[in-house]
Amino acid sequence: MPLIFGTNSIKDTGFNVANSLRFDGADHLVRSKGGSETGLTKGTFSFWVKRTNIDGSQHFLYSNTVADTNNRGYISWRDSEKIRIITSTNNSSELILETSQLFRDPSAWSHIVYSIDTTQSTAANRAKLYVNGTQVTSFSTDTYMDQNSQCDIFEGGQTNKEFIGGLIGNTSNLHSYLSEYVYIDGLALAPTDFGEFDEDSGIWKPIDVSGLTFGTNGFYLEFKQAGTGTNASGMGADTSGNTNHFAVTNLTAVDQSTDTCTNNFATLNPLDVYASKTGVLSEGNLKLTATASQLHTAVGTIAPSNGKWYLEVELDAISSSNNSNVGISDLAKDDKSNMPSKKTWGYGYNPDGTKQNNGSDSSYGNSYTAGDIIGVAMDLDNGAVYFSKNGTFQASGDPTSGASKTNAAFTWTPDASMNWVPYVADNTSGVAFTWITNFGSPPTAISSSNADGNGFGNFEFAVPSGYFALNTKNLAENG
Repeated sequence: MPLIFGTNSIKDTGFNVANSLRFDGADHLVRSKGGSETGLTKGTFSFWVKRTNIDGSQHFLYSNTVADTNNRGYISWRDSEKIRIITSTNNSSELILETSQLFRDPSAWSHIVYSIDTTQSTAANRAKLYVNGTQVTSFSTDTYMDQNSQCDIFEGGQTNKEFIGGLIGNTSNLHSYLSEYVYIDGLALAPTDFGEFDEDSGIWKPIDVSGLTFGTNGFYLEFKQAGTGTNASGMGADTSGNTNHFAVTNLTAVDQSTDTCTNNFATLNPLDVYASKTGVLSEGNLKLTATASQLHTAVGTIAPSNGKWYLEVELDAISSSNNSNVGISDLAKDDKSNMPSKKTWGYGYNPDGTKQNNGSDSSYGNSYTAGDIIGVAMDLDNGAVYFSKNGTFQASGDPTSGASKTNAAFTWTPDASMNWVPYVADNTSGVAFTWITNFGSPPTAISSSNADGNGFGNFEFAVPSGYFALNTKNLAENG
């Protein structure tokens, strides 16, 4: 049940990444490789990834070198949890690396470097995989290419396609966030060319790569732009100087995210769910959908014990009232035996306007329905939670009142051992509903952008003074 606490955060990274792209299964980027490659024996791929859906095989990169798929190479999640790398010629695999180690943390960003140099005399040195700055040396399968082999994955030419986030003719598309995606054509580089360990926390972090030599077919995707064209204004724009831009498929401006490898935002956690995962998480684990006869609860990936935090949740669809709620719960008591507000440690706001704790409803505020946005303000310093509907805090609650906890929905005695997570849930097993959560990097368009006091987040309504979006920069400073 991976989660982010204060010790998982870096206050100042020194180099900040502004954007990522949110891939949700049907999305990908694609380009024709163009002219001749710099070399066929050396090359390096580097990218940062944050997992969302942890099921099935999914591809970070897929490259086919002829009109069919017999000559190809790819990097993927394999069997949900492993990293697998393949290079094939005439449908015969020259290289297969499949990790023994499992990678299934949906709360954190990871850095993957795949470096090839087939001129090396030692087979294991011809292809190297690094995760977060450390070389992976344990593989369940490890077949290496012959010395001085030419890698089809590097080959240029207009008929040769390169896909990021997808696999041609297959549904094995990526469910993840990607940022800082780099391909170096003709050089086998080390992870230290792309990242470094933070002096204070020891966490691996990105560095500025703009000064690297990218080679003829190399590219640097920063995902800075929100356009859909295959040009410098598109989401697939190459900023290396090579103009090796990618075309966009099924990605829109809302898929450009500020959740990045230098500022990690909370999402819903697919590893921390109630019942049997009968609901569906999508849109970067920010949307929860459940159909009739399903019971589902999902909690956030960041669990602070102190500080003041704000998020918004939209009830996007519901088949009747009072069958779902939004709230917060103490993570340590999350035993999965019921939805949080049915327990003593969970506090929820119901669609009929009541509030719920320990399974008991009481009068609180206005009812809400599909299209309404619920704000959640957690004051963990004083022990209080406040709920708003479309910008108005209910029952005349005042989140800025501090220790007086004026008209808070629920109050408790602060305890540093308690780690609080937001949650969304249904209340019975017979109702269809959809929740859309916004921890500051929303999966939907926002009509009036509001940031917190540190300048982070994109919310529909004003963030109460002193409250912050749930991300790692804020957590390091205020949590």
